[in-house]
Amino acid sequence: MIAIPYLTALTTYFSYGLLFAFGQIRDFFRKIIDWSSANNLQGYAPICLGLEDFYIRRLYHRIQDCFGRPIASAPDAWFDVVERYSNDNNKTLKRTNNVSRCLNLGSYNYLGFAAADEYCTPRVIETLKNYSPSTCSSRVDGGTTALHNDLEECVARFVGKPAALVFGMGYVTNSAILPVLIGKGGLIISDSLNHNSIVNGARGSGATIRVFQHNTPSHLEEVLREQIAEGQPRTHRPWKKIIVIVEGIYSMEGELCKLPEIIAICKKYKAYTYLDEAHSIGAVGKTGRGVCELLGVDTADVDIMMGTFTKSFGSCGGYIAGSKELIQYLKYTCPAHLYATSISPPAAEQIISAIKVILGEDGSSRGAQKLIRIRENSNFFRSELQKMGFEVLGDNDSPVMPIMLYNPAKIPAFSRECLKQNVAVVTVAFPATPLLLARARICISASHTKEDLIKALEVISMVGDLVGIKYFPAEPEKQQQDERMKLE
Repeated sequence: MIAIPYLTALTTYFSYGLLFAFGQIRDFFRKIIDWSSANNLQGYAPICLGLEDFYIRRLYHRIQDCFGRPIASAPDAWFDVVERYSNDNNKTLKRTNNVSRCLNLGSYNYLGFAAADEYCTPRVIETLKNYSPSTCSSRVDGGTTALHNDLEECVARFVGKPAALVFGMGYVTNSAILPVLIGKGGLIISDSLNHNSIVNGARGSGATIRVFQHNTPSHLEEVLREQIAEGQPRTHRPWKKIIVIVEGIYSMEGELCKLPEIIAICKKYKAYTYLDEAHSIGAVGKTGRGVCELLGVDTADVDIMMGTFTKSFGSCGGYIAGSKELIQYLKYTCPAHLYATSISPPAAEQIISAIKVILGEDGSSRGAQKLIRIRENSNFFRSELQKMGFEVLGDNDSPVMPIMLYNPAKIPAFSRECLKQNVAVVTVAFPATPLLLARARICISASHTKEDLIKALEVISMVGDLVGIKYFPAEPEKQQQDERMKLE
């Protein structure tokens, strides 16, 4: 749990209160001014209700230039950010023909495969020539190529499961699979900070949903014991099925899941384990096989393994890996497999090639070097940020490191000042995070050099002093420099 300093919480609440008050005053006067020219359709309910639309109009629009920045190159260590301007106080943003070359600290390009690769790219181009950009069909019609079968075998072998099924979109992998796995009469116990795709998939299943405190196995056991004792609502019959859902690395926290303890509890109470490895597969572990490898967990103990290809593999789509019986069942019942267009053949080839590089099957040691670099880069960057006095969330080895901002005024200030120094960062605020817990989310890549990281640290330190987000005392500058010299 994040312990917010009392003064920080007070000033943050005050800032949001001030924004809310002035927004309501502006809305009041706007209604008076627009009353005479109102052109509402009689009998129709407004598509955007006042309170639902308030946050977008009065808070988000003020800082929307910090979000959705278009880029004009591959999301490598450095990329081109398209410059934009607004003539109406940020309500609309217009693109220019100018670009800024920026250091990329926002993309999920953990292993550097998003840019041109000497092994992957030629094979992807050749696949594009032999097949097409799309199969224009679902898997059960004409959308299954030899590449799709090869990819599923490759993924199953990589993650250590008997079989796998791939999908064209990572988000849909969670939101479409969960309603197939469980329904009415079943129980889903979900980590309180699970991704939105899991939340929507759980809601769509019709199962009863209970939440346990983030990454707290002891509370998970309490919830399991209580729910098993009570049974289904009203009837109190035993649950038809219980699934516990966790993530390998939590994308907004940068924390590693306490998987060994959670699996032990699930085994004790005969609950299935569903592991979302969207941010961990390929990025952590000695050979890139995710949190199971990193934490010494046998993949046979995880019933359902989910992951995406959009982060470490530089492609698109997602997968479900499990027993052969499970995968066969999903092929007959999952709407994302039956009705959605299959994953693009060039994208499938990119994944296969990336896995081969990671495993060293390309005849080089580049994959092993990438895994060493991502681990060293992540741990070095996290350590340096903490020494500077920033409040950084997450665990060692995680390439995701949120820097806490808290105050709404510091969200655009941090983002804009970093961009002025040609460092592109991602800021995250409500509703993606709780109201008080706005943050900048740094994502480190194996493609970052030490010079890139040192430049980023210098800029972030300078902006941190300017914006006032160094909530802890910093180490002496000389000590920081000595440690950097030792590392180099």
